[in-house]
Amino acid sequence: MRRRSAIHLIRIAGVVSSLSALLFLSPLLPGAAPASDDFTIRNDVRLVLLDVSVQSHGAFVPGLTRADFSVSEEGKPQVISVFDNQDAPVTMGILVDESASMTPRRTQVLTAAGSLIGESNRADELFVLNFNDSVKRGLPAGVQFSDSIPDLEAALYRGRPMGKTALYDAMIDGLKNLDAGRRGRKTLVLITDGGDTTSRHTRAEAIAMLERSNATVFTVGLIDEGDSSDQEIDPGLLKHLAHISGGEAFFPKTGAEVQDACHRIAQEIRSRYTIGYVPRNDAGLPALRHIRVRVNAPGRSGLAVLTRTSYRYDRQTNK
Repeated sequence: MRRRSAIHLIRIAGVVSSLSALLFLSPLLPGAAPASDDFTIRNDVRLVLLDVSVQSHGAFVPGLTRADFSVSEEGKPQVISVFDNQDAPVTMGILVDESASMTPRRTQVLTAAGSLIGESNRADELFVLNFNDSVKRGLPAGVQFSDSIPDLEAALYRGRPMGKTALYDAMIDGLKNLDAGRRGRKTLVLITDGGDTTSRHTRAEAIAMLERSNATVFTVGLIDEGDSSDQEIDPGLLKHLAHISGGEAFFPKTGAEVQDACHRIAQEIRSRYTIGYVPRNDAGLPALRHIRVRVNAPGRSGLAVLTRTSYRYDRQTNK
């Protein structure tokens, strides 16, 4: 069976069985009926969901309304059909580099990642992937997600520093795991000290999959000054993953800055808006479509928007 693609374009047809999907989408989608135990969406609808951060001088801006936002795709205005300004739960994956070079900072990193878990919404569903030469699940076999802080903290420490860095493999496995999550918002947090050195997948494959996802990626790069010429260091990749998905890239230098970065990520996840629209099914438009979100709130100035800048539209019918 072919894997369902175009993750960011949520195809909704027939009976929706997930209660979280009902609550998140049914009041807002065109063609949707009121939520009930036998809820059915009768139209085949594609929806682009955007995870949007609004900041002013580095501070998160709460309390904005649908009327404060406008969205364009390939320069054409879009009708906002989904809007949420509440702390909606997320499906989140934490990808922790366990290559040998991470050994000196491992305790700092895992402590900071533990704080990120501790600041999550109790309705979030989380998972941990530890990666070096290969990618390993931190949670016990058969457990895909958890909201248990002790279990997730134990998952962080299940890895062992050794070997090289299969970063692209970790990204692809993380995105696949997000796809199985029930929450409308999807987030990956990638913590690493370098670029890829041993993956089976390529950089292009990882980026293409991210373009087909609605995931927001935050990256934490532990890169020492003077190491930028090392072929194994790839700060540009970490910035690019964050940029195209609407996340942020952090490059902390000390243990305290690693902690601050994870705290900032936790705050941002809790402070984001969700905006959705139904894109045009127009053969004349490119597969890689560019998005721009603007905010214009009366009485507020200096507002900056952070969200994904593009996504890949898949015209194939998923079966």
